[in-house]
Amino acid sequence: MEVTIHYNGQAVAVEVTLEVYEFLDRADHKAENLSHEQRRHWDGREFDEYIVATEGVGIYGETPEDYLCRMETLGELMAVLDTCTEAQRRRFLLYALDGLTFAEIGTVCGCSKVSVYESIDAVRKKFLKFFANYPNE
Repeated sequence: MEVTIHYNGQAVAVEVTLEVYEFLDRADHKAENLSHEQRRHWDGREFDEYIVATEGVGIYGETPEDYLCRMETLGELMAVLDTCTEAQRRRFLLYALDGLTFAEIGTVCGCSKVSVYESIDAVRKKFLKFFANYPNE
């Protein structure tokens, strides 16, 4: 196969084997992919989560009002959880925060799936009753 190679600004035609031609063709594709990649990252930096986190979005600064609202809500939720038994609280938190299934919680707590369901349902009903008192919030 005949291949044209640009060397020192001059085009030189060279006869090569099929393996060399395939190697040069792959090298051309890699060079083209690299140039596309460089165009995407025009400022010379690699794309990573740090750039997205620092430059992609504005920095979030919690205002004192936001902090106060968040802490009040957390206090209200903890007050509801304080009305639950220890078993109900533990099973609910394993379900809601850790994402465990009823069977997995039953294995961890040493009880049946039905008792796990009943505990979580009791806590859910307490939360529904609590939030029923705040219809517009």
